[in-house]
Amino acid sequence: MIDDIVVIRGGGDIATGIAHKLYRSGFKILILEIENPTMVRRTVSFASAVFDCESVIEGVKSVKAYNTEDVYKVWNDNNIPVIVDPKCKIIDKIKIDILVDATLAKKNLGMNRNMAPITIGVGPGFYAGEDVDVVIETIRGHDLGKLILKGYAKADTGIPGKILGYGKERVLRAPCNGIINNLSDIGDMIKKDQIIAYVDDEPVKASIDGVLRGIIMNNSKVKKGLKIADVDPRGIKEYCFTISDKARSVAGGVLEAILYMKKIGKECE
Repeated sequence: MIDDIVVIRGGGDIATGIAHKLYRSGFKILILEIENPTMVRRTVSFASAVFDCESVIEGVKSVKAYNTEDVYKVWNDNNIPVIVDPKCKIIDKIKIDILVDATLAKKNLGMNRNMAPITIGVGPGFYAGEDVDVVIETIRGHDLGKLILKGYAKADTGIPGKILGYGKERVLRAPCNGIINNLSDIGDMIKKDQIIAYVDDEPVKASIDGVLRGIIMNNSKVKKGLKIADVDPRGIKEYCFTISDKARSVAGGVLEAILYMKKIGKECE
């Protein structure tokens, strides 16, 4: 067992892919979340434990922790603790080895290289070599999962990667501010123009046929333009409940980054 402690900021689907891979590789994982996470792919997000107390994804369980004592208990049970700690205060109480920011906020929410021996930023918003040690590319394509040792990841385009030729059509956004009322659930097969939810009195219609791969939790408060659902045109229900290719690629990059930083650290000793 490696037993290095890795703190991951964020528990959405990409962060979950990272946590899952590192956990299975022998690392001790702690996930930090906000009080009301608004993840769309809830069935593959360890952050779901914030609401449901626990979440099991591909054989790995996350459990909600409320304090440092809980964190150690969850570790002793061989699970992944998830604690509400958006300001990363717990690192003052637990000596950690690696800090990964996988919030995908597209900006630096307070990361700096002094916070842990190894620091990694996932996606745009971090400057490798200054804010963090390594940045991981998250844009789909040739460089997905690539390690960036100096500079930024590619800027967010705002356009989702294409699946079967569909990009922006796959993502549904809130038509207004309000409370979402879901009519469909993750895993449902839906048709183009089908109303899958309402935000207050405004309908949310599917743009394409496919399977509803993700939808924000019912009764969530949303803002206009927020991503609230994801339709997969491949129509394969099993994909709704397993870690995506993108998450696995990014997770591989994070694992490589940790091992690389350990290697060059030893070379410099």
